[in-house]
Amino acid sequence: MNVKTTVSLSESTLREAEELVRKGEYASLSDVLEEAARRLISERHDAVDPLTGMADEIRRRMELPRDQWIPLKGDDMFNEVRALIRSRKQGKKDAV
Repeated sequence: MNVKTTVSLSESTLREAEELVRKGEYASLSDVLEEAARRLISERHDAVDPLTGMADEIRRRMELPRDQWIPLKGDDMFNEVRALIRSRKQGKKDAV
């Protein structure tokens, strides 16, 4: 169901939208604004879902050739992270 509403646009935005209609890229100004609103809403939903971005990045990295992967050092990596966390905690205690 379409709902009629009134919007205000800057002159330059209106000119650009009218140009899109004149070129035949959209049938009407309403179609231009509807598409713009849909894209904005879609971008906001994507931005709210960080897991989507992480999943895309993991997929991208998985497609790299195996020789470009960064090797994990197994438990050493976790030990290094734990040591870093301990040192930062110790630094906070020393600052107090």
